[in-house]
Amino acid sequence: MTSTQTRRSDVPRTPQGKAGKFLDDRLMLAGPIRKQLHKVFPDHWSFMMGEIALYSFIVLLLTGTYLTFFFDPSMAETVYHGRYVPMQGVPMSRAYESTLNISFDVRGGLVIRQIHHWAALLFLAAMLIHMFRVFFTGAFRKPRELNWLIGLSLIALGIIEGFAGYSLPDDLLSGTGLRIADAIMLSIPVIGTWVSFLIFGGSFPGDVIIGRFYIAHVLLIPAILAALIGAHLALVVRQKHTQFPGHGRTEDTVSGERVYPLYAAKAGGFFFIVFGVCAALGGLAQINPVWLFGPYQPAAVSSGSQPDWYMMFLDGSTRLFPSWEIRLWHHTVPPLFWPTVVLPGILFTLAGAYPFIEAKMTKDTAKHHLLQRPRDVPVRTALGAMAITFYVVLFLSGGNDIIAKAFDISLNAMTWGGRIALLVLPPIAYAVAYRICLGLQRHDREVLEHGVETGVVRMLPTGEFIEVHQPLGLVDEHGHGTLSYTGIAVPKRMNQLGAASPLKHIRGFLYPVKEKPEIQAALDELEQAERDESVGGLDSPRQLTD
Repeated sequence: MTSTQTRRSDVPRTPQGKAGKFLDDRLMLAGPIRKQLHKVFPDHWSFMMGEIALYSFIVLLLTGTYLTFFFDPSMAETVYHGRYVPMQGVPMSRAYESTLNISFDVRGGLVIRQIHHWAALLFLAAMLIHMFRVFFTGAFRKPRELNWLIGLSLIALGIIEGFAGYSLPDDLLSGTGLRIADAIMLSIPVIGTWVSFLIFGGSFPGDVIIGRFYIAHVLLIPAILAALIGAHLALVVRQKHTQFPGHGRTEDTVSGERVYPLYAAKAGGFFFIVFGVCAALGGLAQINPVWLFGPYQPAAVSSGSQPDWYMMFLDGSTRLFPSWEIRLWHHTVPPLFWPTVVLPGILFTLAGAYPFIEAKMTKDTAKHHLLQRPRDVPVRTALGAMAITFYVVLFLSGGNDIIAKAFDISLNAMTWGGRIALLVLPPIAYAVAYRICLGLQRHDREVLEHGVETGVVRMLPTGEFIEVHQPLGLVDEHGHGTLSYTGIAVPKRMNQLGAASPLKHIRGFLYPVKEKPEIQAALDELEQAERDESVGGLDSPRQLTD
């Protein structure tokens, strides 16, 4: 056999093998694919939030594709004659009519539409929680600043995509949201009117906005999202995944599971779990019942209308901001401009610049592949707690009218309470989170020095009661531990030590361990006295008589 001939053992015999050999001979994919399949990913529960976001996006693509076959993105007026009796004979747009037809006439249409809506909420929630995980563990540090910016872009585009999809049915609730969006555009100084005319094709509401939102929702924004997600995953593969410190884990190595077969099997199962949860929510939990709201009428507003959760902070900021109208350079700046345009711009700008600000302040220019525990960076953790508190106050204020009605509270009091809370609670959250981090650090170092509390209490000959501690490693001449903190979780309970210490037939859990020299000497003396007393008692005539 010559060197150019294929060995007999390499000749595929199955149709699948022959097809693979045919493609590999021409595309040469086996080597790169084999390298990627051998890629190692660490396994930690906190990493799954990014996977939930990815799987929710896939669910959105699948269900959204199904809905496009039946939705008509037209604002042309028609009269409804479908199965939903309360709406028969009511004038409405073709977009709203097709939404009703999907809900009542298309087989499986309602459940698919609700799965799509629940998946959208889950997609944004998973991305937000994933961003919190990245922030608190320092996964945004060099060389991952670009991935942090991509993640923020995904969240911003996800919010816009959700709002566009939420507006497509052209019902009274979504139309109210569109009216608010038009007011926000008009509040922009100088160019606000032009922006509104450009988006709506004239005066609000026009007759083209649903069609434009439809193109953006099903084609433009999903394509950008898919490209950014692909870039995000490519950077993760290229830069390797971050991991928490632990045994055998360094800045240059990754400890975990290979992509194939174990990680792929787990990821596939996890995808079907996410799909199943979305399907269960779509089938059992009603969401956005547009048939109860009716078609959009510019002169009407639905009572107690609330946006989806990811837009609540903007609604809350609008309700809390004072009605200050400012006149600058012969132009009026409406009060709506500051909480809806300026505030989100500041928040996203600060979030995007934070990795560079932290690196500048700490003078940290090294590459990091190991994560940090939030307690080890108290300033960053406190800032994150402060930001979350700020967001929660805005979120709750977005429904202050509903809260005021439910608990019979003055709406004016709710508004002023939200304003005060927005200024007072974030600094308090910063101080509390900072002190908690310091306390947790001290507790870790105390355990490293003195050991784990065993629950075994001994009485010294002097009458003093002490608790026996289990050292985590070697101790010095004073009985203090010699282990240093390395960023790994420190065990705080005996059941976290496994079978490190043997059981003994004494009261308590584990065998008494070496304590400080003076305490251990007293313990040894006490044990010897008990042993002598026991031996002497067995040999005494009184014991034999009994």
